Amino acid sequence: MYENLRGIVLNTIRYSDKHNIVHIYTDGRGLMSCAVPLGKTKAARMRNAMLMPLSLVDIVAGIRAGQEMATLREVQRNYPLATIYSDPVKNAIALFISELLTHVIQEPEGNPYMFQYIEQSVKLLEQMPDHIANFHICFLYHLGAHLGIQPNLDSYSNGYWFDMTDGVFVPAAVQGHMHLQPQEAQVIHLLSRMTFSNMGVFRFNREERNRMLDVIISYYRLHNAAIGTLRSPDILKQLFV
Repeated sequence: MYENLRGIVLNTIRYSDKHNIVHIYTDGRGLMSCAVPLGKTKAARMRNAMLMPLSLVDIVAGIRAGQEMATLREVQRNYPLATIYSDPVKNAIALFISELLTHVIQEPEGNPYMFQYIEQSVKLLEQMPDHIANFHICFLYHLGAHLGIQPNLDSYSNGYWFDMTDGVFVPAAVQGHMHLQPQEAQVIHLLSRMTFSNMGVFRFNREERNRMLDVIISYYRLHNAAIGTLRSPDILKQLFV
């Protein structure tokens, strides 16, 4: 059975001498693993160029009952990503997002709201001319809502700690839980007001931004054991002043 789907490419790995495996997050079937034949022809090179991390594509996938891996019959770009692949800063952000999504997305079923959020985020990254230093922070914070781990803002009060284990703000540290002290907990609450439209007005220096990235990744890892070592954050930490 062949099925038409919209997809976001997460990564490509070498599978054998004849095939690569491309992991694609799709609108209708969630995460899919697709076998793609290797080749040196012009058509193969064009296909590989359309399967870069975070590429937005339309695919025709061959799906067989009982088989985990699909075949990629057709692939076409549905939105060009010129600046993401030519701008080294945007490219570093894209590689980080694709690496993180590879770890956190495991569901073999569709989630149209999360798919739309990621798709629109990629398009915005492509379109933005500047002021993108906070993009990955904003993306991570709001992705948490789609993963079911967004902090409970209703529990916030000035001077409260942030209980990372339970995702709530508390008046005092709970024994055995991971916490952020009140000063950093206030920053987590502040991030809830950040959007892609206003993120340029949030002024953080490199040290502050890198600390936020470390905290958010730790929070994700605390709530998702599948997140292992990430390589791309070290690159991001060197980009912004």
